[in-house]
Amino acid sequence: MPSTPPHSDDQPEGRSHRLTVAKTFKLYVGGAFPRSESGRSIAVLGPDGESLGHACKASRKDLRDAVAAARKAQPAWAGATAYNRGQVLYRMAEMVEGKAKELAGLLGLDPARGAAGVDPFAEVTMSVDRLVAFAGWADKYAQICGRQNAVAGPYWNISVPQPTGVVGVVCPAELPLLALVSLVAPPMCAGNATVVLSPAFAPVVSVLGEALATSDLPGGVINLLTGELDELVPVLAKHRDVDAIHAGPVTADLARILREGTADNLKRVAIRKVPAWLDAAACHGPGWIEDFVETKTVWHPVGA
Repeated sequence: MPSTPPHSDDQPEGRSHRLTVAKTFKLYVGGAFPRSESGRSIAVLGPDGESLGHACKASRKDLRDAVAAARKAQPAWAGATAYNRGQVLYRMAEMVEGKAKELAGLLGLDPARGAAGVDPFAEVTMSVDRLVAFAGWADKYAQICGRQNAVAGPYWNISVPQPTGVVGVVCPAELPLLALVSLVAPPMCAGNATVVLSPAFAPVVSVLGEALATSDLPGGVINLLTGELDELVPVLAKHRDVDAIHAGPVTADLARILREGTADNLKRVAIRKVPAWLDAAACHGPGWIEDFVETKTVWHPVGA
């Protein structure tokens, strides 16, 4: 909504009645910023009830479009070298760092901020550090998750981790930036594409998309949707082109929906019940990646 026009004494001549342009916080799908196909939006209010703009409310069709974008982008992302994926993650960290002031300002306006108990700038800094950590793991996790198996015979037996495919990410409303980054970075560093559902403070999610769009991240590798989990989670869980789910803390009903929906097509589901978002030692390990790789075993003869 436009704000009250500034006093004419503060404006250049001829612009005494200018209205501020209110921002629309859009979705981020396939590297672009579409509005919801449903035309729905929600008013974004600050802690004192002031209007900050409007945010797009994703529909089931938006979710299906995001899955299609992720599926299209995933093969090339998986085919990139591990070193290259690490460099892209590092570039993402640089872009988020560059928007630190804007992101921290938005985090400070989140009406639910009081419950988090975390300084906004600290959350941005931890988010950047998390991206850097998984940038480092991109070309190293295979040495931890893969192995040479002991066999009796004239051959090698080697297990190699491969990306699962398209991973649906279900975020909590708390710590909207850090939780989202913590859930997205592990699967994508292994070569998966992601479709993110976030009920969190929409401006933070939308501006994160702006940071990603100016990094070297290929369009479609990360897709960001803001909306209601009760509406979108059942569609994500049952979608046959989604290969795995990575979720933060969710209600018992949503956890049941995720498990029942994914049983239909054997998705892998990882729900972080009580994640220590603020604990780098707990969140920076390869165990967060291992849930989103498939292990392929190769037999190779040795000798003449």
